[in-house]
Amino acid sequence: MIINTFKRFLFAVLVSLALAALQAQAQGQSGFISLDCGLQNGTNSSYTDPTSGIVYTSDDGYVETGVIRSISSEYQKGKEQQLWHVRSFPDGERNCYMFNLTKGNKYLIRAYFMYGNYDELGNLPQFDLYAGPNKWVTITLKNASTTLIRELIHVLPTSYFHVCLVYTGFGTPFINALEIRPLKNSTYVTESGSLSLFTRLDVASLTNQKVRYKDDVYDRIWNPYNSVDWGQLSTNLTIDANISNNFQPARVVMSTATYPENVNGSLDFFLDTVDASPQFYAYLHFAEVVPLPATEIREMNISVGGLHWYGPFTPNYLYTTTVYSTSALTGGNFTFSIQRTERATQPPILNALEAYSVVYFLQSQTNQNDYDAITNIKSMYGVKRNWQGDPCVPQAYLWEGLNCSYGNVSIPPNITSLNLSSSGLTGEIPRSISNLGSLQSLDLSNNSLNGSVPNFLSQLPLTYLNLKGNNFTGPLPVALLERSKNGSLTLSFDGQNPSLCSSGSCTSRKKSVVVPVVASVAGFIFLIGVALVIFLFLRRRQQVRKVETETDSRIETLESNNRQFSYSEILKITNNFQRILGKGGFGTVYYGRLSDGTEVAVKMLSSETAGGFKQFQTEVKLLMRVHHRNLTSLVGYCDEDNKMALVYEFMANGNLLEHLSDADGTRKVLSWEERLRMAMESAQGLEYLHNGCKPPIVHRDVKSTNILLNENFQAKLADFGLSKSFPTENDTHMSTVVAGTPGYLDPEYYATGNLTEKSDVYSLGVVLLEIITCRPAVARINEHEKIHVRDWVSSFVAKGDIISIVDPRLQGEFSANSVWKAVEVAMACLAPTGRRRPSMSEVVMELSECLASEMARTHSGRGLDSSESVDGMMSMDLGGLINPGAR
Repeated sequence: MIINTFKRFLFAVLVSLALAALQAQAQGQSGFISLDCGLQNGTNSSYTDPTSGIVYTSDDGYVETGVIRSISSEYQKGKEQQLWHVRSFPDGERNCYMFNLTKGNKYLIRAYFMYGNYDELGNLPQFDLYAGPNKWVTITLKNASTTLIRELIHVLPTSYFHVCLVYTGFGTPFINALEIRPLKNSTYVTESGSLSLFTRLDVASLTNQKVRYKDDVYDRIWNPYNSVDWGQLSTNLTIDANISNNFQPARVVMSTATYPENVNGSLDFFLDTVDASPQFYAYLHFAEVVPLPATEIREMNISVGGLHWYGPFTPNYLYTTTVYSTSALTGGNFTFSIQRTERATQPPILNALEAYSVVYFLQSQTNQNDYDAITNIKSMYGVKRNWQGDPCVPQAYLWEGLNCSYGNVSIPPNITSLNLSSSGLTGEIPRSISNLGSLQSLDLSNNSLNGSVPNFLSQLPLTYLNLKGNNFTGPLPVALLERSKNGSLTLSFDGQNPSLCSSGSCTSRKKSVVVPVVASVAGFIFLIGVALVIFLFLRRRQQVRKVETETDSRIETLESNNRQFSYSEILKITNNFQRILGKGGFGTVYYGRLSDGTEVAVKMLSSETAGGFKQFQTEVKLLMRVHHRNLTSLVGYCDEDNKMALVYEFMANGNLLEHLSDADGTRKVLSWEERLRMAMESAQGLEYLHNGCKPPIVHRDVKSTNILLNENFQAKLADFGLSKSFPTENDTHMSTVVAGTPGYLDPEYYATGNLTEKSDVYSLGVVLLEIITCRPAVARINEHEKIHVRDWVSSFVAKGDIISIVDPRLQGEFSANSVWKAVEVAMACLAPTGRRRPSMSEVVMELSECLASEMARTHSGRGLDSSESVDGMMSMDLGGLINPGAR
């Protein structure tokens, strides 16, 4: 299992690297979506733009509504072909395009609007453009010939994404073209929010033409800009020949640079915004395009609003240097000045500039499972209602026939009610409905549905179910009938369901029809039944013997690897229990050394421990059959005359909590990279228990004291005394007596007693917050009040304050983006219900990305201190060269 898991992991890594390499080269249009909105779908439903080489297709497969029109011929002259057509939406308040993309990936989304008097009314409309359930921007056109482009850089929280046009009472919404381009997740990183393009300039253009694909691998559009006070430098040589800059600005853009004509002057520009309190991210791209003699120096400083922002630094010859902030610029004064230093002999230069304003999309999309379920239902039944965009949000555009649960905007809403009465439905009840985990009311009345009423309806939290007016057959599920009898479910099924019955009426009806048939063939069926029973008995016996043989062999192998010690040996190993390593609910842990010098930890069961023998047995049995690099290894055990002990591998650096709290002040402060690695290793251990073991195992007591660290600070999970294996591999939960540690205990498990793998996910979420904050799971405020670390962190997250969350002992030595992502992962793990939490596999993946981001920062050079900039941490992309602040 471990080998297979490693192979899958290695394969995934190789595939990721291959895809990254392909994206870096970007010789094709893989991942591009280029829609000519309003292009007829048919034999001429696609074409190649002669200038850019981009292949545009009809938008028919992405939208269900709208009217196809064309702009007036007088406005087509000199305009790209993708602007000639229009899809307008005269009906409905919200009309949406839908895209299936990759959750967690970053995309550039671009929309084009040109009125061109397509409706021959001469009235310029005004309407809203939405990204998913959140308003992106209001579209306001100056005249009929103006082309308005709106561009967004956005990370997808789900695998589905909508672009919606919303009627606001000021004319019919329309759109000409829509483009989506995948970006590297390591580019355009924000602390929070998405980025709306403010400007993107080729500041020293020689052609005075805009630049895009194929010159720009991401198909960013660079507009030319020149100033009368600025001169131009250029080169015919290739910039970034090895494509080492993450942002990869177009080479033709980087091959020219501007400089001040006044040799002592500076390059000055400002962002002119009407927003009273904007937040901006700026990206300045530099490349030296002329070889300078050894005696000449080009060295620059950058200031924003008169305050030092970055520098001094020197652009690299034929390599791009990108200077940008990792936190938003605020304050309203966005005047940039690039000045040469006192020792410089050459004026400052600039090749290209990008600026983005921050857009906050606070409303979460509908729960992914609910969205998948309702869209499957829509597809299966061919629902003709205007079901477009997100089903639940915004509430003003809630799908007809649905009700949803709403709370904090950051929590995805769930579908709680579905009314499909009199909708012309045929066929059976789809399995997709079972995925609506919060569904309380379901009305399927007055349709032409048939087949049996599925038992999975009993598993939903339904309080109302109407099946009247259909053609269902067979008995109703017993569980539904029982809930109807005890009053927890209002159940309606009589009328136009002639073959549907409760269990009692089904029995009598079956007898009256089936008895004659049974009498005529009873002898034949009896003989077949006897033969079948004998066959199954023999086959089962063979299988049991095979399993017993395999099990005996496996037990012999395990027992040969796990030694049983006598109590006298335990005394010798521990030198009469001389050195105590720690104490817990199970008993005391002692340091020991085997005869061959191997260091071990010996956990002795206290005679006063309630239920200790059961925990002892659980841990021995479990550790004999699970083996993973992130689980503590069992060396052996002792069970002699009520003296019970477990002998583990020795973990030289104790437990994680000791290093986080550092009560005695003797331990080094764990770096952010070390903490992320320990978090990921802990998650990998749990992921193995959940997915690598058959049947799955739930730890039940994940906490920082049960995460041990070896001599290399590798994290391993310990203390499996409370662990539980699912009775069968297919079980989704099991009912147990609630056990665990307060503060780490899953509240859903505590309330219901139903144990799932998601209980471990919750506990790990608490540990993650401990790792980030160095606060205990539950802290005492005063004599009468306590606060959970989840609630403490939530108060700062709501304000967007990441600095106050992080352990101050880190002194700012971390990637803010990495911390934000880790906090998001932790808070997702701490969702109030298990179905809203990620799986442990997803947690491992997210933490791996956090660790990779932090390693990229620490391994490529030390970043600037916050005192060196006006806006916190700064970063530079130096094309892979080793320089301070390089990334």
